[in-house]
Amino acid sequence: MPPLESFRLTKEAAKHRVKDNVLIVTFGNYAFMDFILTWVKHLTDVNVSNLLVGNVTFYYPLCLPIRILPQRIRGNELKELKVAFFYLTGAMDIKLLEALYWTGIPVYDMGSHMKTIDVGWGSPEFHKMGREKVFLINSLLPFGYELLVCDTDMVWLKNPLPYLARFPEADILTSSDELVPSVTDDSLDDWTHVNGAFNIGIFHWRPTDSAMKLAKEWKDLLLANDKIWDQNGFNELVRKVYGPGVKGKKDLVYTFDGKLKLGVLQRAYFAAQYQQLRLQPYAVHTTFQFGGTGGKRHRLREAMLFYDPPEYYDTPGGFLSFKPRIPKSLLLDGPHTIQSHFSLVNYQMKQIRTALAIASLLKRTLVMPPLWCMVHPGVLPGTLTRQPFLCPLDHVFEVNTMLENLSEEDFGPGIDFREYSFFDNPMLPEGVKSSWLEVKLREEEGSGNCSAGNQCKPGVVSLPKNSSEEMLVQLLSPHSGVKVIEFSSMQDAFRGFSSEARSLPPIHGRAIHARILPHRRLSLSFRNRVKRYVGIWCCRENLKVGHIFYDMYWDEKPGWKPEPPRTEEDHPP
Repeated sequence: MPPLESFRLTKEAAKHRVKDNVLIVTFGNYAFMDFILTWVKHLTDVNVSNLLVGNVTFYYPLCLPIRILPQRIRGNELKELKVAFFYLTGAMDIKLLEALYWTGIPVYDMGSHMKTIDVGWGSPEFHKMGREKVFLINSLLPFGYELLVCDTDMVWLKNPLPYLARFPEADILTSSDELVPSVTDDSLDDWTHVNGAFNIGIFHWRPTDSAMKLAKEWKDLLLANDKIWDQNGFNELVRKVYGPGVKGKKDLVYTFDGKLKLGVLQRAYFAAQYQQLRLQPYAVHTTFQFGGTGGKRHRLREAMLFYDPPEYYDTPGGFLSFKPRIPKSLLLDGPHTIQSHFSLVNYQMKQIRTALAIASLLKRTLVMPPLWCMVHPGVLPGTLTRQPFLCPLDHVFEVNTMLENLSEEDFGPGIDFREYSFFDNPMLPEGVKSSWLEVKLREEEGSGNCSAGNQCKPGVVSLPKNSSEEMLVQLLSPHSGVKVIEFSSMQDAFRGFSSEARSLPPIHGRAIHARILPHRRLSLSFRNRVKRYVGIWCCRENLKVGHIFYDMYWDEKPGWKPEPPRTEEDHPP
């Protein structure tokens, strides 16, 4: 391993990687290596690897998953990625630097020596990572290159460089958190209607005097106050002056020192809402989500935009799914109110709770159903979201908590899960698609011509409604080799955990032996686990405490209503 000093980035090193004067930049640490690979793979999928070779010859993935790479990308794809990886990569921790070097990827050291773990949004490490972006911009702009700087929690769906080149007069083009669209074509947003914060997860810098002046003042501001979030600092400086518009360039506005020309990337093209406007976006950025890094990863998986290793799609133990049942009246009838929203969500939540219990018993991975919502904080005045809408899992469930390694002693065995779009993903292997068992629920044992546990016809078995845990395990364990077990419904599929071990009466002459399990403890640990799986709805206006807790066991509380807690400390029992 060469000495650390030999990995420092210089202008001399960078100039061999640049063409058309553009550098594409992202950053992260070892914990985000799967995000980085997803970022890289999407660029190659839209043929940006060739562009990188010919025009954008600087590539800055910081967290390349070395051990996973050969498993995920093979053949011609791997060759394409090797071409792309010819460019400079940057490491924010020594572990990553060494991994990149021994894989043969040119790498340089950012000198931050950050932790290799997920730093967590809002943590001191998170703010430090954001500052690295500012230092990076200040280091690279004097080289004279344009910088397209982006976070790792976004993906490119189209080559953005021709679009950015349409606005050569702009010193900076930035994305924003504005949710109300101001244009419906492929122009920049109307700056007079951008009231949300500028989002520095995607922005393009040109090496102009005004841009370099802003970069320096931004760095100085953050160094003077370690409490300032990098994005807030950027917004504070840029909005010191905001207007007038640039003469002859209606998309650009004078900002910062009155000389810096800024354009705002349209959110429908560079973050969200493209579906409502029926546009083909350049990028998707996982903003406005509520589940930390795990929530961002799950959002991209729901959209089938995240690249996982093959074992993600063929896990030991197989998968469990079900066909959700939602009455038309809950979805389409009546006004959209807080009450109607909770009635709709709670109806689905009860089915998911049953599915989580059965998945735990069968030791299978639960494929979540689509989740429908009505009134929600994601629907703001002026936005284009129609109701009811298919809402991300993290709008109701605490995805980060569901992924935590909770104590099995207190919370029972972990329950793995997958996104609702899992079976539609083209990465799903044929061996999983072709190994499928449907479970049909019957009113009572012995009715009809199909006995419990037996295949009524190929690929279909019958199961009595309100089955016990012993019955579920006994009747479905012979099908443990099947990759996917799908219930026709989760309504009345499981009677709940027993309070004590007991033997069940024979079914068609076959004894169902109760497993010797601490049933009450299993029930309590499962409750302890899943009641933490749901989050809050926010918020009723003009109240000191306006949020409302979702409650996994709402149906066991007579008269339950969606009301804010009386105090900040008040949680569902």
